[in-house]
Amino acid sequence: MTPLFDPRLPADALLPLLVLASSLLPGLVVFFLGEARVRTRTMLNLSGAFLKLGLVAWMIWGVYHGQRYELRMPLLDDLDLVLRVGALSLLFLVLSAGLWLVTTVYAVGYLEQSPHRSRFFGFFSLCVTATVGVAMAGNLLTFLLFFEMLTLTTYPLVVHRGTEAARRAGVVYLTHTVLAGALLLAGTVWLYTLTGTLAFAPRGFVSEVASEHPAALTAIFALLIGGVGVKAALVPLHGWLPQAMVAPAPVSALLHAVAVVKAGAFGVVLIVYDVFGIEQAAALGVTGPLALVAAVTIVYGSLRALFQDDLKRRLAFSTVSQVSYIVLGVAIVGPLASVGGIVHLVHQGIMKITLFFCAGNLAETLGIHKVSEMNGVGRRMPWTMGAFTLAALGMIGVPPIAGFISKWYLSLGALEAGVHWPLYVLIASSLLNAAYFLPILHAAWMREPSGPWAEAAARASAQAGDGGGRPRPETRWLLLLPPLVTAALSVLIGLFASMPVSPLEWSLLIVEREFHYP
Repeated sequence: MTPLFDPRLPADALLPLLVLASSLLPGLVVFFLGEARVRTRTMLNLSGAFLKLGLVAWMIWGVYHGQRYELRMPLLDDLDLVLRVGALSLLFLVLSAGLWLVTTVYAVGYLEQSPHRSRFFGFFSLCVTATVGVAMAGNLLTFLLFFEMLTLTTYPLVVHRGTEAARRAGVVYLTHTVLAGALLLAGTVWLYTLTGTLAFAPRGFVSEVASEHPAALTAIFALLIGGVGVKAALVPLHGWLPQAMVAPAPVSALLHAVAVVKAGAFGVVLIVYDVFGIEQAAALGVTGPLALVAAVTIVYGSLRALFQDDLKRRLAFSTVSQVSYIVLGVAIVGPLASVGGIVHLVHQGIMKITLFFCAGNLAETLGIHKVSEMNGVGRRMPWTMGAFTLAALGMIGVPPIAGFISKWYLSLGALEAGVHWPLYVLIASSLLNAAYFLPILHAAWMREPSGPWAEAAARASAQAGDGGGRPRPETRWLLLLPPLVTAALSVLIGLFASMPVSPLEWSLLIVEREFHYP
């Protein structure tokens, strides 16, 4: 029987378990709290979020110096549940833990007067537990278990409002993700019958059987990518994502920036690099089709975003496009492209969560849900729209915001690999990004206020006499602080991209250690 802990590192082996427990235990307790226990619920959620972030920060030093934190627990006769923290998993952990904290703060403010808060925050914590489990998975079986846990814990969040639209969105979401789980399970079982192992390795673990079973491995690759590709919103598996935008803004932020979509993209990285190995994947001829699917998704998502008046749906189709930058970087066979794709895990998450926070502020404060209702809103909510503007410019790729760094390395990686067509895809995507973001910014900052919210503001001013009196607050500070923090991060990680342990430098470290090939 496999020992529960590695005897060489008995204390360090507990750290991955503590990272899981820091959200799992508070989440389980929160389920049993009454709705009136606001302070207790908030304290439990914030304490767990701060503890998780502290534990992850503690491991940065060790991983930077080559240490791996690993916990093994017997699960089947010859398969263990493995939690392992290396350079790649730590990058995803930092993103998940950091954005969970700011999303928790935002959700506390957003749901201040909402019903069923204990249920929401309970599943919210379990969702993050599943996400960090995906990040720390040391083999494909562990990844599969936490990946499916993520489906089960996010479904109640998608249908949280209980409306007919929410229930329909939940059915669509569950249909897609259950199908994804079936594909992933089939690929995992088939792969195990061929290789006898599911343990992730830096250059993959299929090379020994590749010459005997190339057709089978190609089919397995398609099954696995199909399984994770649903959550990564690859076309044509993306249909659930725009539908899920009926969920509350904190859930939308969680789906797009921290949990489901990012878990799918992270899964693509693991399958290409730690299951097949980039060289073996290229030899099987599967990286070219994967790059083509990513390119189609990038352009398609941008085109669909262009014609959406609903703000959250426009942002959702933007996510469909932007997340496939990660897949494209992985599928281009070259170190620099890998860096661009991996670092975009973090960059896109921080920028996109900012946009969804701002969309939530507009909806919660002024009742704005559509792009056509945003005329002049920058005058009423300048801080919110300032944060939105920075994140939108980053998505377009304007330097020095983080999105520019991702696109720069993806472009360099395409040239390094000797393929030029990804450059045209990136240029087209950036132009389309500008086409669907710049009109929003122009309307918000340059046009005269109009619409129901502007009329209500005018009536309030008239009732106040000559417009004197105390100025109205932009929105509640719990709603305003998170997007300001993440917008500032979008700029800072772009400005200081070459600093030690920045997302870019950490991505370079990952590629150098685990994914570089001769």
